[in-house]
Amino acid sequence: MPFSKLKLSKQILKVLKEKNFINPTEIQEKVIPLVLEKNDIIAKSQTGSGKSASFILPILQLLDENKREGKAKIRVLVLTPTRELTLQVADAFNEFGKYLEKPLKVVSFIGGQGIGDQLYNVQQGCDILVATSGRFLDVLSKKQMNLSFLEYLVLDEADRMLSLGFLEELDLILEAIPPERQNLMFSASYPPKMQEIASKITKNAMEVSIQEETQIVAKIKQRVIEVNRENRGPLLRELLSQSSWKSVLVFMANKRATDNIAEKFRKYKFEAASFNADLDQEMRNETLEAFKKRKVNILFATDIAARGLDIEDIECIINYDLPRSPADYIHRIGRTARGGKSGEAISFIDYETQEHFKLIEKRSSIQLKREQIKGFELIGEAPKKEKGPAPVKGKKKSKKDKLREQRALQEDKKDS
Repeated sequence: MPFSKLKLSKQILKVLKEKNFINPTEIQEKVIPLVLEKNDIIAKSQTGSGKSASFILPILQLLDENKREGKAKIRVLVLTPTRELTLQVADAFNEFGKYLEKPLKVVSFIGGQGIGDQLYNVQQGCDILVATSGRFLDVLSKKQMNLSFLEYLVLDEADRMLSLGFLEELDLILEAIPPERQNLMFSASYPPKMQEIASKITKNAMEVSIQEETQIVAKIKQRVIEVNRENRGPLLRELLSQSSWKSVLVFMANKRATDNIAEKFRKYKFEAASFNADLDQEMRNETLEAFKKRKVNILFATDIAARGLDIEDIECIINYDLPRSPADYIHRIGRTARGGKSGEAISFIDYETQEHFKLIEKRSSIQLKREQIKGFELIGEAPKKEKGPAPVKGKKKSKKDKLREQRALQEDKKDS
C-alpha cells in the first residue's frame, strides 16, 4: 500500500515524494490510520522500523485539519529517552510539516542547553514540544508553561525510558497535563513494567505488534570471536585493515573507554571518534553528523547510541564489550542491516564473558560458532568457579535496612 492510500494531505505527501518515501513500513501502515481515527495506541516494533514517522505524519495531519487562531499553544508533547532522539524527532516534525498551510512551531527541550532559552522559546509560541523527560520536568518545575491545551501525549522508545527512572517521573507529568488527550506509546520491547506505565496513561489503547526484533536481527551476519581482553584493540585494528567497511559502530562499556580508544586509533591513522554522555551537546551533534557523512568511519560509543538514532548504512557493529542484557544486544546490532540492506555484527568474548554470551544467545534465540583469528587466539585457562560461602540465615539486609542506609548516606552528603 503506498502512502497515498493512507488519507494523508497533499502537503505531507509532497514531502514524502521529495524524500522518495513511496510505501510505508509495516508499523506505519498499521498505526497511521488508527491515529487519524483518534485511537490511543500501544505499538511494539523493532528498532529502525519507522516508529517515529508513524506518529509524526498523522499528528501533523490532525493539527493541520484543526487549526487554531492566535498565538501557538502546546498541543503535542513527545517524550524521548535521549537528547539525540529528541532533536531527531523535532527535526522530523519540521521537515514533514514544511508545506502545511499554517507552519507549526516546534520546540525541543534537552539537557546541556539553557533552561531559560528553552522556556522563552515555548512562551513565544509552541505547537509541538519534544523533550527528554528529565529536562521537561526541570522546566515544568518553573511553573511558567501552559499545558492546558495539550491534545496529544507521545512516548517514543518507552521501554528505554523505564531504565532512566521514568516510572517515578510519570505521575508528575500526568498531573501537569489534561486528562482528556490522545495517548500514543511506542516501544521496541514490552517488559512487565511497561504495563504499569500503560495503565496509568490510558485504559483503552489499541495494541499493535510488529515482527519480533529477534527475528529481524537473525538476518544479520553475526560472529563471535574469542580473544583475550588485552588483544581486543589490536584484533579490531586487524579486522578494520582487512575489511572494506566504510562505517563501523563499536560499543564500549563506559564513557572513558570510548575516549581513550578513539584517541589511540587516531594515532594509528584511523578516522575515529568517541560518542558518550560526557560530551557537550554541540560536540555530540558534530560527532554524529561527521559519522553520518563518513568524515568519521569508526565511532566508539556507549549504549546511548543503541536506540533511536537514525544513522543509515552502518556496515558493521562491534561489541567490544558485551552489553549487560540480551535485549541490549538486540538493540545494538539492530543498528546495521536496516532498510533491507546487509550488515555484520561481531562480538568479542573471553573466558570471563563466555557464560554471559551464552545467556544472550539463549534469550535471543541464536547459536553462534566461536571463532579465533590467527595471531590473536584466546590463550590461558578459564578461571575455576569457586562456590561462595553459604548464606547465613537472618544476615541478609532487608529492604527497609537498605532504605535506611540510603537515607543516612543522603543526609551525610547534605551535611558535608
